[in-house]
Amino acid sequence: MVRIYGHPFAAFYWKALIAIYERNVPFEFLMIDADHPDNAAAIGRLAPTGQFPVLVDGERTVIESAAIIEYLDLHHGNAPPMIPSDPRAAIEARQMDSVFDDYVMTPLSRMVLNALRDADKRDPYADVESKATLNKSYAWLNRWMEGREWAANDAFSIADCAAAPALFYAHWGYPIPESLTALRGYRTRLLARPSIARVVDEARPWRENFPLKGHSPD
Repeated sequence: MVRIYGHPFAAFYWKALIAIYERNVPFEFLMIDADHPDNAAAIGRLAPTGQFPVLVDGERTVIESAAIIEYLDLHHGNAPPMIPSDPRAAIEARQMDSVFDDYVMTPLSRMVLNALRDADKRDPYADVESKATLNKSYAWLNRWMEGREWAANDAFSIADCAAAPALFYAHWGYPIPESLTALRGYRTRLLARPSIARVVDEARPWRENFPLKGHSPD
């Protein structure tokens, strides 16, 4: 059985966990928090900066959520792969995975980290610049999602695994405008999918840890 280190409220753990649930992969969860110092010490050795998720499968260690998803496609589970086997279709899935990570989750994370700092140490440009990036990303994604059910190739994939935490938290911290109906509709479909609804529900006990309260959470 694979082991995975993470925290139920962490966005990139969500990304890998959605793929695990989609592919029905049995796993042992190892919590990263102050109550489990041995687990924190382990990922300090396994990952460059102690980041998670980290997957351990026997002698093999896999870091980074996208790499974990690709590893699961090759070695574990019985559902369709999260990255299409057709290399041409895989390009679009990987593209959209990166879009949600880099242009939604990254600016949102910058806002979160800034809010967690002491007030006198906050970056005065972080929120303004991050919101400007999110405005551009939201508008582009709304155009991209027009006429689509899922983010890539008309099939649920790694792109949607990335989109779910990115759009869940981004909309909570900096709401998607009501005029962007295609993007908001896509977010609603994501949250209704059983694997995603499950990770959202499992994270509920930690919601008070989220420092941005721009919108009531789902």
